[in-house]
Amino acid sequence: MTDNPLLRPGAAHPDLREPMIGLLVRTFYERARRDEVIGPVFEAAVEDWDDHIAKITDFWSSVMLRTSRYNGRPMRPHLILPLEGRHFDRWLDLFEATARELCPPGIAEAFIVRARRIADSFEMARASQRGEIAAPRHSLR
Repeated sequence: MTDNPLLRPGAAHPDLREPMIGLLVRTFYERARRDEVIGPVFEAAVEDWDDHIAKITDFWSSVMLRTSRYNGRPMRPHLILPLEGRHFDRWLDLFEATARELCPPGIAEAFIVRARRIADSFEMARASQRGEIAAPRHSLR
């Protein structure tokens, strides 16, 4: 069984601060909205981008710093979207590139490890919803 960093107590990296989380989230979503693969999915699903960015920033703050600011249930909204494997692949490629560009290497890797686990979780839930079985493939990259 592999170690799951999402279950570890404390901050994901000792040097990570809220402004970096906000910058990563804002920059990623600016790029994602323009992306030809995932942009149309986001644009169809998100009505209030300021609210969405705030929620996602709270989500990543909770994941990375254990702030408990996010109290939503992120799985359900993703289960109703028309997502396929290529959407998860592109989301991760773009997220990883943005994290590596904006964050010091150790912090970028902390974000990436967690993003891959989250993508696996969402993708496996989507498969299960369709009566399929899917193995994790992102955290193994």
